Amino acid sequence: MTKQDDFITDDTAATSEEEQEILITKEGLQQLKEELDELKNVRRKEVAERLREAISYGDLSENAEYEEAKNEQAFVEGRILELEKKIKLAKIISGKQAGKSQVVDIGSTVTVLEKGERGDPETYTIVGSTEANPIEHKISNESPIGNALLGRSKGDVVEVEAPGGQFKYEIVKIS
Repeated sequence: MTKQDDFITDDTAATSEEEQEILITKEGLQQLKEELDELKNVRRKEVAERLREAISYGDLSENAEYEEAKNEQAFVEGRILELEKKIKLAKIISGKQAGKSQVVDIGSTVTVLEKGERGDPETYTIVGSTEANPIEHKISNESPIGNALLGRSKGDVVEVEAPGGQFKYEIVKIS
């Protein structure tokens, strides 16, 4: 803790919060690197060209094109910084060998059946929060269902407390 004027700050809490590892698969890290490359080598140049063109119109105080290009530049630069930090803090997780997994972990693909429902089983891959994409059935280890499944085995019934209510799922398969 440091004392600056009359304020006391806890520098270690801020540092550890900022430097937390980011769990990600090899494929997810590759996607982040590709997006970073696209932003640095393509989008930056496009935005710079738009800025040059907008500046050529003169009077910047009422130049909507200039304002829009500046906003896009700020977004691109912010996203570049965000991606660089994620890549720096990335910790690669790997999926388990199909049929060899006994326990759900990050990287596992889990098939569950909601208890009391007659619907089809759902299959999810447990990933770090950076890669979560419910449309692709990739759920975060921090989500209610992802967190409830971690450390469980085939045949276990887990209770999930979610914003939509409480649900029970049976683990049918882990791969």
